[in-house]
Amino acid sequence: MHIVVCVKQVPDTKIIKINPKTNTLDRRSAPAILNPYDAHAVQEAVKIIKMVGGGTISVLSMGPPQATEVIKKSIEIGADKGYLISDRAFAGADTLATSYALSKALERISKEEPIDLVICGLHAIDGDTGQVGPGIARRLDIPPVTNVIEVSELNEKEKTILLKRKIANGYQLIQADYPCLLTVGKEINEIEYSPLPNMIKAARYEPVIWTVNDLENVNRPQLGLKGSPTIVGKMFTPPKPEGGMKLEGNSDEQVKQLIELLTDKQDLFFTHVN
Repeated sequence: MHIVVCVKQVPDTKIIKINPKTNTLDRRSAPAILNPYDAHAVQEAVKIIKMVGGGTISVLSMGPPQATEVIKKSIEIGADKGYLISDRAFAGADTLATSYALSKALERISKEEPIDLVICGLHAIDGDTGQVGPGIARRLDIPPVTNVIEVSELNEKEKTILLKRKIANGYQLIQADYPCLLTVGKEINEIEYSPLPNMIKAARYEPVIWTVNDLENVNRPQLGLKGSPTIVGKMFTPPKPEGGMKLEGNSDEQVKQLIELLTDKQDLFFTHVN
């Protein structure tokens, strides 16, 4: 079993400020950290490897040379090895260009060792788009399953994985064929304390660093700022989601309302992803 977790170095949003003139994040106003959702993705990879009785966890990141720190943090959590793609050609990338660059790096990694699962955090706390994971899956032509909060079972013989996915009105139970890509929320696990051997290994670890020249069959106009059609017009706090529905009436009336709701919400039922 080979799992690759995509991780990102982000500014700590508990401290960071928004530039009122440009409506963008002032990244210099806060320290850089491992994206919290990605930390949970690494922890879940550790859990899955234990579930199946062994395997390899690789982590992959794109960023400046100092992004090696989030790879070291991932090693501390339990990853085995890490890759960083770092080049000025990647600078200014939006989610479209980022998913393209990461997919090319994943193709390179898969030639060294075939990949069974790709796991990403649900979203990064700086951009908050949740687009990179599904973008990678589309480029690699593998099924994506987003907002996963539980990995229940993995059948290596049939190459299927049973998942619980959170949606707006409830949950989905999904059986997916793998290789596939998962994006995971914080509810999926608790970050464990790192054992001393992991901390020592992380302190000494030097990730593999690739430039754009180390990747194969790259269409350079799809990288970086040139490959990024997205323009951020404005940043703002989104409205809070609506609360749940309260069933009124006596027990018979409530049961009738509940049946109507469940019948209407077909996405609550079991789904198989090919």
